Amino acid sequence: MTNRFSIVIILVFIIAFSSCGDPKSATPTAPPPVPIAVYKVETGNATYYDEYPATITSLDEVQIRPQVSGYITGLYFKDGQVVQKGMKLYTIDQQQYQAGYDQSVANLNVAKANLAKAQQDADRYQDLAKKDAVAKQLVDHAMADLQTAKMQVAAAQANVRNVQTGLRYATIYAPLTGTIGISQVKLGASVTPGVTILNTISSDDPIAVDVSVDQKQIARFVQLQQQGTKPSDSTFQLVLPDGSVYAHSGKIYLIDRAVDPQTGTIKARLTFPNPMKILKPGMTVNMRIKNNGGVPQILIPGKAITEQMGEYFVYVVNGDKVSQRKIQTGTRIGNQIIVKQGLQPGEVIATEGVQKLRDGATVKVVPQNNTTGK
Repeated sequence: MTNRFSIVIILVFIIAFSSCGDPKSATPTAPPPVPIAVYKVETGNATYYDEYPATITSLDEVQIRPQVSGYITGLYFKDGQVVQKGMKLYTIDQQQYQAGYDQSVANLNVAKANLAKAQQDADRYQDLAKKDAVAKQLVDHAMADLQTAKMQVAAAQANVRNVQTGLRYATIYAPLTGTIGISQVKLGASVTPGVTILNTISSDDPIAVDVSVDQKQIARFVQLQQQGTKPSDSTFQLVLPDGSVYAHSGKIYLIDRAVDPQTGTIKARLTFPNPMKILKPGMTVNMRIKNNGGVPQILIPGKAITEQMGEYFVYVVNGDKVSQRKIQTGTRIGNQIIVKQGLQPGEVIATEGVQKLRDGATVKVVPQNNTTGK
C-alpha cells in the first residue's frame, strides 16, 4: 500500500514538472509590423463629369396625315431628303373635288343671277309704291324674294369655300423645314383622314437631347441654364453608342415644368449642333455634364479603399498604429476617388498593404517599391 502511494506521488510530480515549461515560451509573440506605403490627404480642384442616360429627339416633328380621302396621285420628294416649308409633297386624286368645286361655283353663279333679278323686281316695285301704282302686298313679296336671294348667295358662297378647302387639302405641303422620312404610302394607295400616316418630317439641326435628372440637381441645372454656354464650352458632352465623344458641345434649352412624382426626376432638354446629321431621333446616348471644377475636393488613391458589406473604409495612420475609418465616396477620376466625408486634409492613410491590415494593427512605413502589399 505504501509502495502504491509512493508511485502516485512520483507520477504527480512528473506531470506537474512536465506541465511547467520555460516561462519565456508561454509568453505570446507579437506579430511583426505590417509594411505599408502611405498617402497624405490633400484637397485640390477635381474636374470630372457626371453621366446620365439620354435620348435624342427632334425639336420639331410633324406626322403628315391626309385631311381628305382618295388615292395618291403624286409624290414630289425623295425619301430622306431635306424639304423646305411649303414644298409640295403629295397629291390626292382631285377629280372628285374639282368636279364638286366646279358645281358649287355654278350654283353660286345661279344664286347671284337670281339675286340680281330679285333686286330689280324690288327696285321697280318700290318705285311704283312711291306713286301708289302697286299694291303693298306685291312690294312686300318682292322684298321677301330679295332677302331669300341674298341668303341663297351667301349659302352658295359658303359651299364654294367648303368644297375649295377639300380641293386645297388634296395637295399636301411641308409644314416645316426638316428631313422627311420614308414614305408610308405609294402611288395609287388609298388614304383616309385620321387613319393613314403618310410620312414624318423632323428638324435635325440643331437637335434636342432629353435627360432625366434627380430633383436634387434642379438648382444646379437652373444655374447652368442661367449661365449659358459658349460654342467652345465643354460643360455638356455626348458619348455616342460606339463609345466615342461627340464633336460638338450643347446647351440647356429648357427644364420641364414639373417633377415626376413617381420617379422624383425632372426632364431637361438640351440642344446640340448636328451639321453632319450624325444624331438621329430615338438614339440612346450618355450625357456627360462637367462638375463644378472650382470647388476643392479631397482625392485619394482608389487602392487605399476597402469595401465591407457595401460600405467603404480606409486605414488612417497614427504613429505606428492604424485605425479603420468609414468614409463616403464620390466620383472616380482615373485611379483616384473623391471622398465626400470621413477624411480631413493632412491626415495620413495606408495605400499599400491594406489587405493585411486590421483595426489597431502595428505598421511600418516603407518605400512604396519595397512593400509587399502591391
